[in-house]
Amino acid sequence: MRKPLQIGATALLLVLWSLSVAAAPDRPEGDWPGDGIEHASLQGALQLDGEVFHVQGLALDSRRIWVTSVDQTSRKGYLHLFDRTTGKVLHRVELTDGVRYHPGGISLSGRSIWVPVAEMRPDSSAVLIEIDADSLKVRRRIRVADHLGCVAATGRTLVAGNWDSRLLYVIDLDDPGRMRTVPNPSPTHHQDMKFVDGQLVAAGSLGWWSGTVDWIDWPSMELRRSLRAGAVGPVRPFGRGGPYTGEGMAIEGRDLYVVPEDGPSRLFHFRLDA
Repeated sequence: MRKPLQIGATALLLVLWSLSVAAAPDRPEGDWPGDGIEHASLQGALQLDGEVFHVQGLALDSRRIWVTSVDQTSRKGYLHLFDRTTGKVLHRVELTDGVRYHPGGISLSGRSIWVPVAEMRPDSSAVLIEIDADSLKVRRRIRVADHLGCVAATGRTLVAGNWDSRLLYVIDLDDPGRMRTVPNPSPTHHQDMKFVDGQLVAAGSLGWWSGTVDWIDWPSMELRRSLRAGAVGPVRPFGRGGPYTGEGMAIEGRDLYVVPEDGPSRLFHFRLDA
């Protein structure tokens, strides 16, 4: 009698990885051929030590890193807090709000972190949650009758992108019930956006292998500058390839930070040329 074929766990993972790479679409000719971010140099990467799921948003200050992620298996969303020097996890808060479990791109404004948590489908619903950056306690919630996947905060104003950021919601915090929408001037599916020096800086993907970082004038909402981004690499075991700009993004002056990978995740640091 022939002995049945046995495959070890490592060999099985390699087979599954090969199949996933083969199934991934070819890189379109129109994608940027570079392997980093245009007009930027990679300075290094910090490993984030802690359980992270499908990464969505990024914010940071001089000491800490905040990352949002969604566990699609259990349908739960989280805000993770890391030490910026060591990458060690400090805390994790669940953000799930009923059927809304998908947190998006986030924004740090003063001592508040703004996080959109939405249903996992377009044309649905979301809640914008204001969280105390120190205690991680919820300060308030703003309900919106659409999927929101990212938010930027400046003063008393929020700008939030819906599914693929085709529309941008402009919300006055003094009267959040009166909100207006404007078309996104960029074709990029923005995932994370921030207000920087009076402009809206937004990052996202154009496809499987490419994305952009865009500078959008505020309040005219005109696209002023766009840097193209390449991919981190092919699909790999326990992670995912895709554009450097496809998920979490934060910016400090000429220093651009991105977290493009699912857990185990890394914080990549780029220096912009100008």
